[in-house]
Order: sequence, then C-alpha cells, then structure tokens
Amino acid sequence: MFIIKHKKIFIGLSIALVALSLVSLFVFGLDVGIDFKGGALTEVAYKNARPSQEVLNPSLEALNLGNVSLQPTGGLGYIVKTRDLSDSEHTLLLNALSGGQKDVLTETSFNSIGPSVGRELTRKAILAIILISFAIICFIAFAFRKVSKPVSSWKYGIIAIISLLHDVIIPVGIFTVLSHYYGAELNTLFVVAVLTILGLSVSDTIVIFDRIRENIRGYTANSQMNFSQIVGLSLEQSFVRSISTSLTVILVLLALFFFGPLSTKYFALMLTAGMFFGTYSSIFLASPLLVLVEEWQRKK
Repeated sequence: MFIIKHKKIFIGLSIALVALSLVSLFVFGLDVGIDFKGGALTEVAYKNARPSQEVLNPSLEALNLGNVSLQPTGGLGYIVKTRDLSDSEHTLLLNALSGGQKDVLTETSFNSIGPSVGRELTRKAILAIILISFAIICFIAFAFRKVSKPVSSWKYGIIAIISLLHDVIIPVGIFTVLSHYYGAELNTLFVVAVLTILGLSVSDTIVIFDRIRENIRGYTANSQMNFSQIVGLSLEQSFVRSISTSLTVILVLLALFFFGPLSTKYFALMLTAGMFFGTYSSIFLASPLLVLVEEWQRKK
C-alpha cells in the first residue's frame, strides 16, 4: 500500500506538525481559565439592548479589578471573568455593568472558585491523563500478549502512546493559537476534550492493530508476504471503515461547533481536531511506525 511505501513522508509530516504545535505552545502559552487559577465568573442578561464592550470597558477599568474578560453570550448577555471578588466588589461590578440602573439587567449566575480549588483541579486533571495513558499501555500489551513476532506486544502499546501524544499535542497547538488570538481559555471542558480524544483515538488504533494481529496469524505460513506487506493489507481492509466512522463523528462535532452554544464551541473544535488527527495517526503514523520498528530490528 502507498502508505507503507511512503511511510517516512507521513511520519515526517507528523513530526513537523508536533514540532510546530510545541513551538506554538511555548511561544503563545495557554490562557488558563478560572477553573484552574481561581477567580469569579459572572453572567448577566440585559432586558433590552446590550451595551457595547467599548461603552462598558471604562467603567470596568475604574474598578481596579485587574484583568477583566468581557465575553458576549446569547443576544443580550455578557460573561464577565475576573479575579476572586468580595461581596462589595461583586456589587460594584454589577453597578458598573448596569450603569447604576439595576433594573436594566439580571444576574443569571455567579460562580467563585478559590486558588486552592483550582490547584486541586489541575492536580487531578494531570493525574487522570497520566493514569489513562498508563492503562492504555497495559491494555494493549495484554490484548496483544500472544503477538511476539516480529514486533513484541509491549511495542504496540508504546507506539499507541506515541500516536496518542501526536493526537493530543496538535489540537493543543491549535488551541494555543485560538487562546492567543481569540481569548480561548483552558478550562475543565478542555481536559474533558483531551480525555475524550485519548479514548476515541486509541480505539481506532486498536482496531487497525487487531487487524494486523489477525493477518499475522493467517499469513505466517505464507513466506511470500513479509511484515510490511501484511500491515499494508491490514490498512487496505481497515481504511474505509476508519475514515467513515471518524467522518460521521466529525460531522456531528462540526454541527455542535457551528450551531451549539458559545460555551462549547472550543470544546467541539478541540474534539474535531482530535478526531481528524487521531484518524490520521492510526492510519498514517502508528502502522508505519510498526513497520519501521520491524525493519530496524531486522537490521540489528
């Protein structure tokens, strides 16, 4: 199959995309939301016309609350993100948003998260990602425990994790650009998106690996087929199924992005990117890496 024939091109493309994403991450960084750094989130809805941000900004700056993020929501509302507020500061914020006329708006929600809660969420999020990655390696190594030749079962697990890192790092790189230019914030939905990408991506990789395993058993006696040919055959058998399944999910996620609420737009975009690159890595990265490892072992 042409994928195996040109495997170094596809692997090189993946390396380039990962490198660009890491550069973007270090250059732009991520704008951490109040879920992790602590702060207050106030949502208000105006009864009539919503004033423009240019009109509200001078009043908000006069409060000396530090960095205040004003994000439109719906047709008449704003989401205001600030540092943690005292009761008096909260009242002053509402006065600034209403121009001193309390009957012009309604506060629909107010959430305050302390720094200690943010640190705890950060710790749990990192721990969840590490544990899931470890569980994936163990599962794949167990599932492929009877596959010892020509590539050991634990190497399937390592290659799957490499593919998963690829699937997560590239969407994170995209998110850093969105964070820098459009104010997207890293919140709990971001972590949910990462964990979902890990689950969806590894399932596609395992399906292709399982097809390779079955073909190895079936074609072992056929000396005319080497390992790279078996992997190529497995990809031909799985290619249409993998793309069709992923495309169905991507179409749903795009519908959520374009027609869903503002609060889930970046979540949907992250999942869309994760599904796209997850499908790419399962076909164009993980399987070629298996062939590359087998070739390297033969040359030793």
